[in-house]
Amino acid sequence: MKKLFLHIALFFSLICFSQNEQLAQYYYDKGDFEKARISFEELLKDQPSNAQYFQHAIDCYQQLRQFDIAEKAIRERLDRYKQSDLLVELGYNFQLQKNEASAKKYYDQAIDRIRKNPNEVYAISNSFERKVLLEQALKSYQKALALVPAFNFNYQIALLYGQLGNTEMMISTFLDEAFVNPQNSLQIQNQLARFMAEDGDATFNESLRKALILRTQKNQDVFWNHYLSWFYVQQKEFGKAFIQEKSIYKRSSESLSSIVNLAQLAIEDDDQEDAKEILGFVLENTKDLELLIQANSYLLKMKIEKAQEKDFSAINAELVSLLKQYEISRFTLSLQLLQAHFVAFNLRKPEEGKAIIKKALEMQLNDFEVAKAKMELADILLFEEKFNQALLYYSQIEEDLKNDEVAHEASLKAAKTSYFQGDFVWALKQFKELKSASTQLIANDALEYFLLISDNTVADSTQTALNQFAKGDYLLYQNRNQESIAQFQSILKSFKGQEIEAVTFLRLGKIYEKQGEYDLALSQYQNIIAQHADGIYIDEALYFSAEIENNKLQQPEKAKSLYEKIIFNHQDSIYFVDARKKYRQLRGDTNL
Repeated sequence: MKKLFLHIALFFSLICFSQNEQLAQYYYDKGDFEKARISFEELLKDQPSNAQYFQHAIDCYQQLRQFDIAEKAIRERLDRYKQSDLLVELGYNFQLQKNEASAKKYYDQAIDRIRKNPNEVYAISNSFERKVLLEQALKSYQKALALVPAFNFNYQIALLYGQLGNTEMMISTFLDEAFVNPQNSLQIQNQLARFMAEDGDATFNESLRKALILRTQKNQDVFWNHYLSWFYVQQKEFGKAFIQEKSIYKRSSESLSSIVNLAQLAIEDDDQEDAKEILGFVLENTKDLELLIQANSYLLKMKIEKAQEKDFSAINAELVSLLKQYEISRFTLSLQLLQAHFVAFNLRKPEEGKAIIKKALEMQLNDFEVAKAKMELADILLFEEKFNQALLYYSQIEEDLKNDEVAHEASLKAAKTSYFQGDFVWALKQFKELKSASTQLIANDALEYFLLISDNTVADSTQTALNQFAKGDYLLYQNRNQESIAQFQSILKSFKGQEIEAVTFLRLGKIYEKQGEYDLALSQYQNIIAQHADGIYIDEALYFSAEIENNKLQQPEKAKSLYEKIIFNHQDSIYFVDARKKYRQLRGDTNL
């Protein structure tokens, strides 16, 4: 019984202690430092060695300007535990009182402790960093390194240089660390990319570029070519990245797969000229069947995307020829599915497209290959207005590859199918879930349709305009562009000035842009800028207009003005970072 009562007493004691800790933290977080001080003092009576409680208590004294009490507590703890980081606490207590001389005295004493025991650097430097005493933290690391060269604090030192605004030293230190410890490269690249994207010193990218070029010249290790290639990819200068990748390939005979991946990035950024050059190099320098198929598939997709009806016969012949050359097998699945899509959507022969896929499904495919084939089959069924059959296949993919990116893509297509059918309630629910998808493209696409449906349902409970708009989108899906244009133009006439108008202008603009009719596209975007400046599509209208002026019409001054409007008026736009970078380039801030 005595043991039982002891356990019960201990149990309630722990509960009570936990509640006291939570209460203390609650007061502290709330900024009620008087009550927090009392609570942490009580906690310290039971756990006097608890560093967290002590730190919070000192913070409370300092917030309450009880510096004498704080000093006494720090000195007593320093005498008792001899912890060097308490010298930093003591110095900081004086700094808060504007007593810089005394503060420096204790900071210097803390750093001097490292001379006696270099391992003290960890606690001391961390304490300096917590107090944002960056110069002292840097001195701590440098002192320890001078004593023990085997220490490695390059990453921490580089970050401190960056925070102190010394980007030249930050770059140099980060690059030294990356070369010595390549396993840290990804972490370092993430930090460099953050500085490349942020506001601040507009010359940072140029400084990084020069530092990398200098290292490639001084050191023939392909490591620096890889790094320079990475840099150019961040800048979306794929042609320059390709020069580095070619150099790596010629010197080390590495796989061409990284070059194919570079081509894919160029395609995703609509840099087709560089993509074609990169893929041409791959075709000339490999006999690897997988890479040959991949490169040819990318080249054909680009041709199909830009093709006019007069080009269809030649493209079809090229597909047939390639499949004859490389034969029908699971290795050529991507070409087979591309052929099926082209036959159905461009040649308008869906039965032939389905026959190609069904034949492919008879092969020994893995789960992902089956999913890709079923996805294309569902797409063709949707093209044929066989909505329920399409939904069945999309659902199978979702079930077979749960939580995979392919499954999320199938979910998005299923939601669009419901949208095309006019089942906006179910579609809205699916788009809402997909807004948080791990794949950014899927999440952005889902958000676009979620806003489209929700905004136009609020504006028009009958959803008449939305139904008409969904019909236009479905015609666009079927590659019936002229009919789609007519449908959207009809919406503009029937629902002039209503909520649906802005997004209709946007759709027409993208169609005209894809067809190369840039003046017509600009006129649609201008309608949004002039008539819907307070709407949710204004940043897209500005950015798409700027891209046309900059890349298609070679009107840099007009483009600069449009980018500038995004920078100053739409900081929350997903196009903000790209707009700022391109604005700087046009203004001549960098020489990338």
